[in-house]
Amino acid sequence: MTATEFELTLTVEEEALLPSEQDVAFYAAHGWYLSKKLLTDDEVDALTAAADRYYDGERDRRLPVRPPRLAYWDPSKGPVQRHNDYVHHEHDGLGAILRKPLIGAVAARLARATEIRIFQSTLIYKPPVSGEPSNIVPWHFDKHYWASSSSENMLTAFIPMHDCGEEMGTITMVDGSHRWTEVGADDTVVRHFAERDRDQLEEMLAENAAHNGVRIRKVPMVIPKGHLSFHHCRTYHGSGANVSGRPRRAISLHLQDGDNAWREHPLSDGTLAAYNHDVLVRRTHDGRPDYADPEYCPVIWRHRAAQGG
Repeated sequence: MTATEFELTLTVEEEALLPSEQDVAFYAAHGWYLSKKLLTDDEVDALTAAADRYYDGERDRRLPVRPPRLAYWDPSKGPVQRHNDYVHHEHDGLGAILRKPLIGAVAARLARATEIRIFQSTLIYKPPVSGEPSNIVPWHFDKHYWASSSSENMLTAFIPMHDCGEEMGTITMVDGSHRWTEVGADDTVVRHFAERDRDQLEEMLAENAAHNGVRIRKVPMVIPKGHLSFHHCRTYHGSGANVSGRPRRAISLHLQDGDNAWREHPLSDGTLAAYNHDVLVRRTHDGRPDYADPEYCPVIWRHRAAQGG
């Protein structure tokens, strides 16, 4: 057995934490899933301590170039909602926990995939500042930003560092929206929600719900410490104000199945949709960005049958 195979195994106790077939069917129907307790209290506390060190400036490595749409809060930006990308790459204390095989195994079962790789990780800090506009995350779905990815099975694990409920502005899903037929999309959808008009995003959600003949049902994720929520890459989601008096601290861990690869996605001006990875990752033999580059997109789960074990 290789070191990689050893690292990607689960204990008997962890096997019991995987989604059941009923859970997988629920995810397929609703586009989201609230996990069992996948991280111990010690692991969550270690994640929090690592995030504190990250905010204090600790890095194990830096990105060699700055991608064009990098989210990268620093103290000069003030008490707004903080977003910092690539934390799994830059900080080993954060990365070690985010690469926990159990997280990948849960994602693999939900996506019915044999391999799961990290796609992106974003450290988030939502301050308890009443009326702070950046705390409101408008309705969107992640696949819009991943137009250069071939897979339709990508998903995100939302990992709070504490109990997380509605008063903290928890992540909220639009139930079943990943199954909608989309209308009204144009080139603007490939831009991050922070770069788009919030009213336009609200209108797009309403327009798509009406087109599909469904009522918008918003489901706030009430997530106990150590539990994670997962959502499909086409599930509309957002979040509201943090009125708890305490910061909401979390990581959005974006995950790709083993079949995902870079693809051409032309925009109306003739350019191609791009992702920040495109200036960082290695190239395939035919010159395409390699979304399987282990430096930025490490494998965190591979089914033993796929390993040859």
